[in-house]
Amino acid sequence: MSIINLNLKDLFLTHHSCSAFFMCLVVVLILLCFAMNKRSSCKVYLKDFACYKPPPSQKCSKELLMKQVRRMGYIPEEMLDFMKIIMEGCGIGDSTYLPEIFFKESYYNPSMKNSTREVEMAIFGSVDMLLAKTDVKSEDIGILIVNCCIYNPVPSLSSLVINHYKLRENIISYNLSGMGCSAGLVAIGLAKQLLQVHDNSYALIVSTESITGNCYVGKDRSKFLINCLFRAGGAAILLSNRPSDHKHSKYQLIHTIHTNTSTSDQCYHSIFREEDNAGIVGVTINKHLVATAIATIERNIITLGYLILPMQEKVVYIARKLLPSKTLSLNNIPNFRKAVDHFLPHVGGKVVLDQLQKTLGFAEDNMEASRMTLFRYGNTSSSSIWYELAYVEAKGRVKKGDQVWQMAFGSGFKCQSVIWRAIKTVDHDDYNPWADEIVGFPVLLEDIETDPECFVSYLPISKTI
Repeated sequence: MSIINLNLKDLFLTHHSCSAFFMCLVVVLILLCFAMNKRSSCKVYLKDFACYKPPPSQKCSKELLMKQVRRMGYIPEEMLDFMKIIMEGCGIGDSTYLPEIFFKESYYNPSMKNSTREVEMAIFGSVDMLLAKTDVKSEDIGILIVNCCIYNPVPSLSSLVINHYKLRENIISYNLSGMGCSAGLVAIGLAKQLLQVHDNSYALIVSTESITGNCYVGKDRSKFLINCLFRAGGAAILLSNRPSDHKHSKYQLIHTIHTNTSTSDQCYHSIFREEDNAGIVGVTINKHLVATAIATIERNIITLGYLILPMQEKVVYIARKLLPSKTLSLNNIPNFRKAVDHFLPHVGGKVVLDQLQKTLGFAEDNMEASRMTLFRYGNTSSSSIWYELAYVEAKGRVKKGDQVWQMAFGSGFKCQSVIWRAIKTVDHDDYNPWADEIVGFPVLLEDIETDPECFVSYLPISKTI
């Protein structure tokens, strides 16, 4: 009898223990679902951004650049004709900006002080404007991400910003380096992830590059394109996850898509910083760059297409996989204009923009912002996409509900796409770098032949091919 009572007692306790366990499990699951739902529902806003516009004293035409290069004597004489050919066909105009060191009378001999001076002008110039536009105090910024590909001093550039603006001691800071022209949108993706877990926060992103100490002075043609394409510039962007900032922000972040093809040796070596045979450091632009870029971009936009395209356009992607490649044409390419109102790809150069336009089937007016940015400001690396957005804003084209597609790509090879939705119609902005000259754009560009096979025929084949 006692055994029966004991078993019943044990059964009773077990039953209650199981009930308590399952109740705790249900509570944990409910809390977990609530947390996941809260994280997924956290909205990220682009409160505003600012682009640095260097002083007129740093404006440099192609003719002046050639004159300075010849006078300073830091480029071998036999490379000058080659440089002139590249300059004429790269899509850059005569009003871009170069760092101060290129206007000095002395021989080109850059120092860390010169490089720091360049990045300080771009960083402080853009952040000062951004804080003035948004009325956000520096002590309210909880996240800081600075990206600069080649110039990386110690302490880091993020520490430079923290020191200059006296940001708070517990700020979450990152410094991205070596990630090329795509780093600006990589920073947007990183900021988005951080804002999912840090409530009521501002994230400051600073994108810039220093070309002061990175001019190639050797005789390897594959390392010479950097001298022709890149120009001074920078941008500062302020993101927020504060619900109260919805009505005070310009855009809401909708999608971030990242594609990295660095596992491919050909992609990995397409843009590579290394020494030439004479021991002079430069950035090699491989002859496979254009093909590598387009292949990586195609993978990125396929993923993006499934997210943003209407159903009838998604069917086209399926058709592209089922139909033989020889049957493909521009009619098989999905019409992204049905999903986005403004397309803003990185201004890597005229050849890249031409091939991108051909691949996506965009009309010339869809490429206006990128071509005008390349013409007016040159390739400012990771910040170029913000000069493009400033262009369409200055034109008064961004209306409430518009979808904006920013695309950046760079060494690795990497491609990033970011989709923004305009919360409101963007009004005139005196801080806009195009504000005092937008009436003169677009300009008519010369129709210079830039067949990619001819343009890169002088570049070396990848060392892994």
